[in-house]
Amino acid sequence: MFKTTPGLLFFILLGAALSASAQKTDSLKVDTNQLNKYRIEPVKNALPFRFREVQIHRQEVPVTMLDYRVSYWHKSILFGLNFSQSAFSSNYSAGGISAIALGGNFDYKIEYNKAPLDFTSELALLYGISKNKGQGSRKTNDRIFWDNKIASQLSKHWFFFGSLTFESQFDKGFNYTTDSVGRSVSQLISNFMSPGYLTESVGFEFKPSKFFDLRLGTGTARQTFVLDTTIYHNQPSNYGVPIGKRVLNELAFQAVAVFDKDLSKTTHLNARYALFVPYKQGLSYTSHRVDAVFTSKVSRLIAFTVNGTFLYDKNTSPKVQGTEGLALGVVYKFP
Repeated sequence: MFKTTPGLLFFILLGAALSASAQKTDSLKVDTNQLNKYRIEPVKNALPFRFREVQIHRQEVPVTMLDYRVSYWHKSILFGLNFSQSAFSSNYSAGGISAIALGGNFDYKIEYNKAPLDFTSELALLYGISKNKGQGSRKTNDRIFWDNKIASQLSKHWFFFGSLTFESQFDKGFNYTTDSVGRSVSQLISNFMSPGYLTESVGFEFKPSKFFDLRLGTGTARQTFVLDTTIYHNQPSNYGVPIGKRVLNELAFQAVAVFDKDLSKTTHLNARYALFVPYKQGLSYTSHRVDAVFTSKVSRLIAFTVNGTFLYDKNTSPKVQGTEGLALGVVYKFP
């Protein structure tokens, strides 16, 4: 019994020591915020970074077929249609005549531009008719104009050109008068190819910008046609063609100036001046003609149009002639 007493005493003392140590550990509190002060963060960009030099080398890429085309042709189409109508009752106090008017124009232009060659063809057709109650139908506009020009570039702004121009009208034209009784009398004064003009010209063209060009036709020939041989009864001058003949040939100097430009996003002006000086006649037979068309768009398809013509030609009339038209209608332009 006494032999086991020291061993048992040893184990009792060891247990008491461990129990006291555990109680002391439980009573100790650890503050983690204090420990964060001693945290060591890694250094930024600690790892080395190597920069490599960029090298560029020329490399030929074989091309078997291009995926695009270059077109030297340009075209534009303009079509306009105007309509107006008015009606009055028979007892309308202010008076007036019921009327219907219809007018149309068609412009087609095609160009080929590849230096040094330049080709332009322009076709302009204009026709209008009105019908007044008690007066029948009368035309208000009538013109056929076809101009073709080919030119070769000599310098930055100068070209050598050759042109062919045709002018006439579609329908018969009348001069309306009244007889002794007061009745309306119509006199035929023009018709298709009566007159008709075919003009060939060669010379030099000055073109300082895209919207203006001036032709100086030093060698110009013009044929005036009057195929209706009855017109001279009402038109004594017979448009310069000797009575009994149908064609008059003339050699002359011709100058043609063309201004064609968009004045703004919605307005456009096209004006053409033609000077014709015959070599075998006096300067009094020099003819001048101005044609101008001003267009202002109201919407995408609706436009306001003003056109006018000024003409002085002694073979047609000893006095200055003029016409003016104002219309609101549908205008379509492509592209």
